[in-house]
Amino acid sequence: MGRGQLSSAALPRGFFDRPAHEVAPDLLGRVLVHGGPNGPVAVRLTEVEAYGLPGEDPASHTYRGRTPRNAVMFGAPGHLYVYFTYGMHFCANLVCLPEGHGSAVLLRAGEVVAGLTVAHARRSAGARIEDRDLARGPARLAVALGLLREHNGLDAILEGSGLGRPRESVTVLEGRPADPATIRSGPRTGVSTAKDTPWRFWIDGDPTVSPYRAHVPRRRNAAATSVGEVPSS
Repeated sequence: MGRGQLSSAALPRGFFDRPAHEVAPDLLGRVLVHGGPNGPVAVRLTEVEAYGLPGEDPASHTYRGRTPRNAVMFGAPGHLYVYFTYGMHFCANLVCLPEGHGSAVLLRAGEVVAGLTVAHARRSAGARIEDRDLARGPARLAVALGLLREHNGLDAILEGSGLGRPRESVTVLEGRPADPATIRSGPRTGVSTAKDTPWRFWIDGDPTVSPYRAHVPRRRNAAATSVGEVPSS
């Protein structure tokens, strides 16, 4: 990816003011940038999942309505929704539809295209990790970008362009949208309900796309989060 794509314009709020299953495939090839204290890291998105409305999509965190935990999903489009799952992982989503609706796109995987040294330091813990695996999966993507609970609710719609962002800001750049001919869709990974809904989207043949895994029931324990049973939006 050329530097020009990293200095491309940020996506406008209207981009996200649509149903999540329409936004999701359009996010492929876009570049998410997080400017943290150790410098910015940028990820070209290669795999995402859409999660729908309260009362309509049982795999969504908003299915049973608004709670303190999922409140960001009911906010304005283009905000970052970060949640903690299984007592160990953070996952990041981008909110869709106008305020009050409750829908988002889970960012499942991507290619680190800037800040490789920082991403490796966050992921490696002394072990050698291939570049393709740095953000290959939703928890890995969050770690590579340095996204934590305190980033929940950040507005990804900022004026200006490129990597010259304030510290702790997050934004989505236009990048280079994926060729529609390369986009594939299928069931969402690891969900126990609405298992056949084909709202997982990925770039065919991209080495950073994570492997599909069907839902496997987990035994609950004291360390498990009460957020939900699956890493969905």
